[in-house]
Amino acid sequence: MAYPEPLEQLVQAFERFPGIGRRSAERLAFHVLRDPSARELARAIDHAALNLVRCGECGNAADADPCAVCADPRRDTRVVLVVEEPRDVEALERAGVFKGRYHVLMGALNPAEGVDTRHLSLGKLVERLGRGGIEEVILGTDPDQEGEATALLVLNAIETARLGVRVTRLARGLPAGSAIEYLHRGVLEDALEGRVALRRSRSGPGATPPAADPGGAPKG
Repeated sequence: MAYPEPLEQLVQAFERFPGIGRRSAERLAFHVLRDPSARELARAIDHAALNLVRCGECGNAADADPCAVCADPRRDTRVVLVVEEPRDVEALERAGVFKGRYHVLMGALNPAEGVDTRHLSLGKLVERLGRGGIEEVILGTDPDQEGEATALLVLNAIETARLGVRVTRLARGLPAGSAIEYLHRGVLEDALEGRVALRRSRSGPGATPPAADPGGAPKG
C-alpha cells in the first residue's frame, strides 16, 4: 500500500538530499510526524531561503552582499583561498589561521552525484582573477578523490586563462595526535612525499629534539 500523497511528497523531499536514500528519507519523514518540534525545520528552511544570499565576490553564503570577509578592509586582497563549501570558510575563520580572502566553489567535482563543472563557480573565479590584484591562489579542496579532481580542474582553468597568478596547494601530512593505523591511504602518501630531513642542534646528553631541515640529510 502506497503512502498518502502528503507523506510520499515529504519522503521524496528528504530523498533529494545528498547521501539520503529511501529508507533514511522515510525515517526522517516519520520523525517529523512524531515530533512537533521538528516543524521548526520548515520555518528554518524558509528563513534561510529568504535571508541568505551568495556573496557576489567570493560566492560564500552570507546575510549581506558583500559578505563580512570581503567587506573587511583588513583582509589581504592579494591572496585567495579556494574551498569547496561555506562550511570550510567557517572552519578556517573559527581557527583564525587565514587572513586573506576566499572563493567558494559550492561543491566538488563528482559526476557520480551529478556535480560537474557547470555546478561550480569556476568561471566566477577566473573572471575575478582577470580583474587583477590577486597574486596567489591557494587550493584548499579536500584531500580526497573529488577534492583532488577539483583542484586539478581549478589549476587547469587558471593556467589556460594565462592569468600569471601563483597557484599553491595546502600542505598535507600526518595530523597531530593521530594514529597511523587509522589514517587514510592518501594522507599517508602525502606525508611520505612531503617528508623532511632532521638535524640535532647539539649532541650528547640533554640534546634538544631533532629539528626539521628541509634542505639536507639527517645529521647527528
